[in-house]
Amino acid sequence: MKNVTVIMGENGAGKTALAQSFTWCLYGETYFEDKQMLCKATAREMPTNSDESVRVEIELVHKNIVYTIVREQLYRKDVNGQFKRPNNTKFKISYKNDDGQVEFVKELETEMRMKEILPKELSRYFFFDGERIENMSKEIHRGKSQEFAQAVKSLLGLNALIAALNHLNGKGQKPSVIRSYNESYDTTTNFKIAAFTQQIKDYEAELEKIDIRLKEIEIGKSFAQEKCKDLNAKIKANEESERLAVERDALYENLENVKHIKKKTISSLLKVFNNSSTFYFARKLIKDALQQLSNADKLDKGIPDIHERTIIYLIERGKCLCGSKIEEGNVAYNNLKQVVEYIPPQSVGTLISQFVNECEVRSKSGENFFDDIIEKYKYLKTIEEDSLKFQENIKNINEKLISMLNVGNLQKDLIMYENNLRELEREKEEKNRRKGALESLIERCESDRKKLTLKDENNKRIEIYKAYTLYIYDELVKLYNNKEYQIRTELEKRINHIFKNIYKGGFSLSIDDKYNIQVIVDDYKDFNEDIETSTAQSISIIFAFIAGVIEMARELKSDEDEGLVSEPYPLVMDAPLSAFDKTRIKTICNVLPNIAEQVIIMIKDTDGEIAEKHMSEKIGFYYMLKKENEFLTYMVKK
Repeated sequence: MKNVTVIMGENGAGKTALAQSFTWCLYGETYFEDKQMLCKATAREMPTNSDESVRVEIELVHKNIVYTIVREQLYRKDVNGQFKRPNNTKFKISYKNDDGQVEFVKELETEMRMKEILPKELSRYFFFDGERIENMSKEIHRGKSQEFAQAVKSLLGLNALIAALNHLNGKGQKPSVIRSYNESYDTTTNFKIAAFTQQIKDYEAELEKIDIRLKEIEIGKSFAQEKCKDLNAKIKANEESERLAVERDALYENLENVKHIKKKTISSLLKVFNNSSTFYFARKLIKDALQQLSNADKLDKGIPDIHERTIIYLIERGKCLCGSKIEEGNVAYNNLKQVVEYIPPQSVGTLISQFVNECEVRSKSGENFFDDIIEKYKYLKTIEEDSLKFQENIKNINEKLISMLNVGNLQKDLIMYENNLRELEREKEEKNRRKGALESLIERCESDRKKLTLKDENNKRIEIYKAYTLYIYDELVKLYNNKEYQIRTELEKRINHIFKNIYKGGFSLSIDDKYNIQVIVDDYKDFNEDIETSTAQSISIIFAFIAGVIEMARELKSDEDEGLVSEPYPLVMDAPLSAFDKTRIKTICNVLPNIAEQVIIMIKDTDGEIAEKHMSEKIGFYYMLKKENEFLTYMVKK
């Protein structure tokens, strides 16, 4: 299949303008700084009080329907020779019915139809130039891949499931099914239902604000981290600042270690305090109590293990254990009668003896408390001194870096972004704590409300409907997670296959659940640190990413799985091969036509010969840009 169109021209011949005409026609936007689309030569020759139009027309097939998309902009030259662009841009979309008749999309529906065909946020993956693809490769390689994640989900047909999930239980301005049920309870039976509902609504509104802020924080952190990384690189470029930076990094590491040791020491000190402080502080009270008890008259008159019942038995038996006779009035009888007064249960003497023994044991438990506390406190003071010393050394190094020529401003910026990172991290922790509290409050209110609603038949019916909806939602979440995992796993496999064809360098690519791409050395897979890539490698990564997505989208077009709705898209590229050597240009020329359904490539003449050589069997159309002057170029078929 000859699915490649090559448009070749020298630098300045208009390749970029032609490539930009696609995005202008479809979305009314370009990446030019000069937003005036009117040709400069045409503008110069226009008489005053005259009009000229810029018009682009694209014909495409989407879901087996042939569309014609036209955008036209009128320019007017006034009596002063100034150009005005009246607010009358015409954007029309027409299509052919099954009977071949042409119909136009209603004017108010054209933007929506265009979004259905190819949303603007996805267009960057199909209309790009060499410079933009290099920027994209840096973004996807540095963890800024949320946009890429959304693109993959859209292009590979997960939007239907996402829309269903949002419809059932989504957050934001659009009402969801669950939200509509929550707002439809009959509150006449119990006013508390309305109160709980309003509380839940207020908590959810605060929760949405927190989620929005958390996303902003992540963006801010990513920006600050990138700035810190760039600034550190620039600072270390200077030999002296590099040495100081290394020394400062070591001090930061020591400072972190000291913080860790300090935390453990404080924990140990508190443990000693919690276990022994009661005994230590009670020692004076115990001493006073024992002093009082030592003066008690009956303290020492108790007999260990002898009970009142034992003495009574001996008296009644009339004979002592030693064989002496016991009878009323004799010495043995009188002594035993006195003993009865001091032994249990009539006396607390034995209990006091036990108390004395327990006091002695507890008193000994706190003997080392003071010494332990003093020792740990001294160690803590030493750690504090080390921490202050490290901080002071870091401060001194920062001051030296600030005073250095061509480095001072960089260091000031670095300190600012580091402070910003710490503040954002602090705010993130605070927001997450509040988020957890709100989720608990919502759960509690929903539980209390449910108890009330189940008492009323109308509200009970709503609870049942809501339960069914939540069940369906949970099942769809499982389905979505399974589909998304399968797609991400398959995408990683495809990307690696394509990447290894484009760049034969012993590298593999890994995609995490946020669609961040990590480069791994095949021979060191246990080494998880991401590898810094060259420009050619980075562009190879994004080429592989886009090609993998397109390949999967093309295959999903005929997929019988109704949960996935996808569409293959063409590739329109402006000078994408400039950063590659001849070997990799050859590889890319072989790979892309086999993956994309259609490839339109604008290429400079120096690369064109190589591309023509390796894609000759795939080229269906070949055009040359003939430059007449700086403002006028003709496109002729080769």
